[in-house]
Amino acid sequence: MKLGIVGLPNVGKSTLFNALTKAGAESANYPFCTIDPNLGVVDVPDPRLSALEEIEHTGKIVPAAVSFYDIAGLVRGASQGEGLGNQFLSHIREVDAIVHVVRCFQDENVVHVDGEVDPTRDIETIQLELILADIEILERRIGRLERQAKADKKAKALLEFAKRLLQHLENEKPAKTFELADQEKDLYQDFRLLTSKPTIYVANVSVDEITAEDNDCVKQIKALADQENAEVISISAQIEQELSELDDDDKQAFLEDLGLEEPGLNRLIHASYHLLDLISFITGREVETRAWTIRKGTKAQQAAGKIHSDIERGFIRAEVISFDDLITAGDFVKAKEKGLLRLEGRDYIVQDGDIIHFRFNV
Repeated sequence: MKLGIVGLPNVGKSTLFNALTKAGAESANYPFCTIDPNLGVVDVPDPRLSALEEIEHTGKIVPAAVSFYDIAGLVRGASQGEGLGNQFLSHIREVDAIVHVVRCFQDENVVHVDGEVDPTRDIETIQLELILADIEILERRIGRLERQAKADKKAKALLEFAKRLLQHLENEKPAKTFELADQEKDLYQDFRLLTSKPTIYVANVSVDEITAEDNDCVKQIKALADQENAEVISISAQIEQELSELDDDDKQAFLEDLGLEEPGLNRLIHASYHLLDLISFITGREVETRAWTIRKGTKAQQAAGKIHSDIERGFIRAEVISFDDLITAGDFVKAKEKGLLRLEGRDYIVQDGDIIHFRFNV
């Protein structure tokens, strides 16, 4: 899973990125201190792995991973090349979802590119630039389709769809809010528009307001996010930075002092999984205990392919037990005695937390 961290300059993107990934990206009080995208890979927090390892004693735990890209700050006019706009837009095309950091803290020592904190304006600035970039893409595609449609019925249907989608964008609405008929979903995916990407809005709040429920800034963000069914979470980049420098015991004590149950990173990853409709299954026999990320609705044979294509091709059956059933039973032997270990075929729909051992022909 690739997540692109975006936002206006000086909203806390690189500070948050460093705290989440400990990657050491440059963070400074001036626009465009980030030019090339920084990459950090983070383990997905999953306490089920430790619990399973205690039963199986594999000696090695391998969590699922998320890749975060810290992308250059966007400014008004980016779609026309202002600032680092062209680089920004090319980098964002490569990610699965957008983590849009919005400044919700006041600090006269940290300049705002537009002079004052205004979350609604900031979100609309970036969204408009993405829409303008999508319009440019669609206009070029429509030009090619008009030539092809003269002799190609499929191109003609795609052309009509593209024109309706273009009109939607020209009304300053992101592609993700465009109403699709079931038969149009494949056409829509073909365009790979920036504003079609799922978005998580991260309200970067001050330390004092991390647990506040009546933050006006966060309310504004939620109102805009509701229009596109986007996720919203509040994070203090400053807190996350301090947490990243502590050991586990001190980190937990710090969280309790703040009234927080878990770090912002955990909440961000949970929100990402929910947004992208992802789940994890677990393998844990002999060599290692490992989590694998798949989409909801994935069948057993397809899930086997996440491990290795040979396992998918030679799939015979899957031995499956839910994590909760295994913990209740105590170990695999007792679970089997109680009939909790099931044999499933290739069409079984894998569930979150399934512990699976695949049988296959080499």
